[in-house]
Amino acid sequence: MKRRDFIKKSATATGAIAFSGISTSIFSSCSNSKSFKISLAEWSLHRSLRSGKMDHLDFYSVAKNEFNISAVEYVNSFFFDKAKNQSYLNEMKTRASDLGVKSLLIMCDNEGNLGDPDQNKRTQSIENHYKWAEAAKFLGCHSIRVNARSEGSYDDQIELAADGLRRLTEFGDSLGINTIVENHGGLSSNGKWLAAVMKKVDHPRVGTLPDFGNFRIEGDEWYDRYQGMEELMPYAKAVSAKSHEFDDNGNEIHSDYYKMMGIVFKSNYHGYVGIEYEGNKHSEMDGIRLTRDLLIKVRNS
Repeated sequence: MKRRDFIKKSATATGAIAFSGISTSIFSSCSNSKSFKISLAEWSLHRSLRSGKMDHLDFYSVAKNEFNISAVEYVNSFFFDKAKNQSYLNEMKTRASDLGVKSLLIMCDNEGNLGDPDQNKRTQSIENHYKWAEAAKFLGCHSIRVNARSEGSYDDQIELAADGLRRLTEFGDSLGINTIVENHGGLSSNGKWLAAVMKKVDHPRVGTLPDFGNFRIEGDEWYDRYQGMEELMPYAKAVSAKSHEFDDNGNEIHSDYYKMMGIVFKSNYHGYVGIEYEGNKHSEMDGIRLTRDLLIKVRNS
């Protein structure tokens, strides 16, 4: 059977997957691999956490009992003043252990700009992240997720962000913790720019956390999300399956998850893929379930 006929008949048979633009090698990888696992990013529940309807310490039971998910990704803003509180960290670790939930990473925000043009501010931001790397180590995480914000020209920001990341990565390396960067606005949402920063840092403990949806640079300026994923996946140590809204067939309306996961598989990534529901049309619980079910459907396709 000719390749184009095979693809056409396969798409017709499933009635769900558009294979155009996806090579047979990616299709082969997808159909042969069952290795990626699903985790839950705490940001998916940010409305409940911010309103007080849910407590950070209940995150584990919600992940496990509501969604049957046994791996979690923290957001530091939901326990911002607890990074050095040993009794609180002990409680986190105990609850995770009791439920058989694995702690994967801490997403770190509001600790300054690692690429700040002011050297003193840049150094302060680096040092502000030390406590989160230490907390991540204690909790059994593999990484902290940071931002690569900077100012200045395109090339200047590569130099500045690389300097801050390199210095923080070296500290994390002393603990056995990775420092990973998410496409999170500004030039970090430009896949080519962030890949250049990774090359500049050139350290085995630095990497990316490619997010399906975070490719808005500013205002109405967007970077192509599929190109961005292809550029960032070679450095990925985690993946974020961002979702906002689903159609009646359970597909996310902004990102083609089959195409996205084709890119993920092509890069030979077999780690966790984190659910990060950020929409408003569906409830947080429904949004998480829809994202989980779509990832399972893609994995089994």
